[in-house]
Amino acid sequence: MKFIDEATIKVYAGDGGNGIATFRREKYEPMGGPSGGDGGRGGSIHLVADRNINTLVDYRYTRVFRGQRGENGRSAGCYGAQGEDLMLRVPVGTVISDKATGQMLIDLAEHGQECLIAKGGKGGLGNIHFKSSINRAPRQCTKGEPGEEFELYMELKVLADVGLLGMPNAGKSTFIRSVSAAKPKVADYPFTTLHPNLGVVRVDSNRSFVIADVPGLIEGAAEGAGLGHQFLRHLSRTSLLLHLVDLAPLHEGVDPVQEAKAIVEELKKYDAELHEKPRWLVLNKVDMLEDPKARVADFVQAFGWDGPVFAISAITGNGCKELTYAIMEHLELTKQHHSEAHGAQDDIAAA
Repeated sequence: MKFIDEATIKVYAGDGGNGIATFRREKYEPMGGPSGGDGGRGGSIHLVADRNINTLVDYRYTRVFRGQRGENGRSAGCYGAQGEDLMLRVPVGTVISDKATGQMLIDLAEHGQECLIAKGGKGGLGNIHFKSSINRAPRQCTKGEPGEEFELYMELKVLADVGLLGMPNAGKSTFIRSVSAAKPKVADYPFTTLHPNLGVVRVDSNRSFVIADVPGLIEGAAEGAGLGHQFLRHLSRTSLLLHLVDLAPLHEGVDPVQEAKAIVEELKKYDAELHEKPRWLVLNKVDMLEDPKARVADFVQAFGWDGPVFAISAITGNGCKELTYAIMEHLELTKQHHSEAHGAQDDIAAA
């Protein structure tokens, strides 16, 4: 299935049915009173988050969705049937915005979360409602109201705890294959990864986290070069970024320090908030170095890095286990701090 992470659609809720003006005409009451029923409500359009869907491909080719119109009222006081509601299922993590204003409407971040996105029009009133002591034979009735209509921009942001950041061929896909059951494509040429991959990393039976591998960045990505800028949105929900750097590049003349600085600069240009997220430096392919410790120390000094550093070999698994345990501990501490902060805010609000 083709991975699609954005789409624009138009939704039209159903119009309400019209009310009618009729009168009772029975054998023993040939000139009866008003009996026109109301029109039915138009069908509304709902969005539902479904964890069994992982792409917006269904909305790339079908772009218009219409709710069912309500039926018109009938004689003998019969109301028209309501239009059937339309349920649109989207992946968990989809953000819905109004295309015209750019305002975010809803973030469907949990499985089963539902949102009424376009309300069906009310049905019109039949003449039964206009009867009064001075108007025994009303001929008034009203038409149904039109349903709401919107042009929506749908953007999928995958739900992951950890995001991988790095140049093409830095070893991101190899790393995610090494620590999880995900099997992204791996090859010795750049841009092997063409869409995000998710992997669940299990530290033990009851502790796990989700890691996201997105296409590699290149210099100029913030201006649209390469592929990675299209997928940086998928890192926005993560709690931690792993900056993977290839310490043993295939081509001569490639400076890992300059490449690492270019990645950080592109991240800053694209989204300052993303740039401020906690970020760890992961130096990959140490198995191909003669003196790994000295090379790592030289890189950290040249890069000017003072944060956490991990030296690994994704292909052999060396250092990967220690890294996953450190990530798990960091995520658990982060969750604990968030829960304590929320608890303190609740106490202040209660006071």
